[in-house]
Amino acid sequence: MMSKKDLFDDTTMTFGEHLEVLRVHLWKAIVGLVIGTALGFFVSRPIIIAIQVPVIKALDHHFGPGAASKGAIEKGFIESAVDWYNSVTKKSLDDVKSEENAEEHGIADPRMKFSLNVRELAQSLHEFSPKEYPAPAEDAHGATIEISIAHSPLAEYLMENQRQNMNPRTDGVDEAFMVYLKVSMVIGVVISSPWVFYQIWLFVGAGLYPHERKYVYTYLPVSLALFLIGAAFCFFAVIPFVLKFLFEFNVWLGIRPEIKISTWITFALVVSLMFGLSFQLPLVMLFLERISVVNVKFYREKRRHAILVIAFLSMVLTPSDPVSMMMMMIPLCLLYELGIILCARKTGTAGNPFPPAVPA
Repeated sequence: MMSKKDLFDDTTMTFGEHLEVLRVHLWKAIVGLVIGTALGFFVSRPIIIAIQVPVIKALDHHFGPGAASKGAIEKGFIESAVDWYNSVTKKSLDDVKSEENAEEHGIADPRMKFSLNVRELAQSLHEFSPKEYPAPAEDAHGATIEISIAHSPLAEYLMENQRQNMNPRTDGVDEAFMVYLKVSMVIGVVISSPWVFYQIWLFVGAGLYPHERKYVYTYLPVSLALFLIGAAFCFFAVIPFVLKFLFEFNVWLGIRPEIKISTWITFALVVSLMFGLSFQLPLVMLFLERISVVNVKFYREKRRHAILVIAFLSMVLTPSDPVSMMMMMIPLCLLYELGIILCARKTGTAGNPFPPAVPA
């Protein structure tokens, strides 16, 4: 009986010829990467601004003007601000009280409100300028008033100060430029990745059998979709919860965080990358099952051990807070069950995708 002719019997290449083909594809991939990085320089700025949105929102929620009603602005700061305001505008106490109606006339910023004790305010004004402001009587009523500060040097100063505090910062004169370069390179890799993968596929795919290529065509799009879903889930769902937990811890300790732009971008990119890679779990399980390393029964029997391993990996791959760990662990447990379902569906040759050799 004649043996079946192998597909590559007439297409063998020497080792040197393989290296030459690899060199050509690598050069094409590098050229594509350089072009992608160059394009990344033109779109990096809006991407950097978009990456800052979660941390700016979290800072504004916990430490911005909206947090003033919860006690984020201390009494000493308010007193100093009012003193400075009056020293610039030469307002009397009656003038300050009259500004309570400023918001109704559309000339006040609704976020610029202070609740002050009248007696304490009068005492602060007297200490600042005894001649202009008399001392309050000992039995004066200490009522609390709410002051809306109109558009003024104080309002502009405070709002600009708050805006500056809400933005991530840099440590050195070159840090912003280095961050721009880093983000441009990452964007370049993303833009050029289809071309780079295509060049790799032209080299690797030429040595694969048709049934082996079928697996690549089937599961590569699924892998890409799982990666994008994992990264998007991390950036839009996980990171806001992580920031909320970490910033509430800062509030509890009375510490105001100073966010470095380079640290934040690295944090956001690395955590999103970890989530994207971890979402490949079903395909890894399917690959191991198809090459007969494990079977579906093994996955089902070792489910408790798998959950323990997932919990450990979630702890290692995420920041040191329980929120992000749980938000990675729960989807991975669901993806583990999805992997079992995929492995239970037999497609093509049962077990090993590589057909047995035909005896000569």
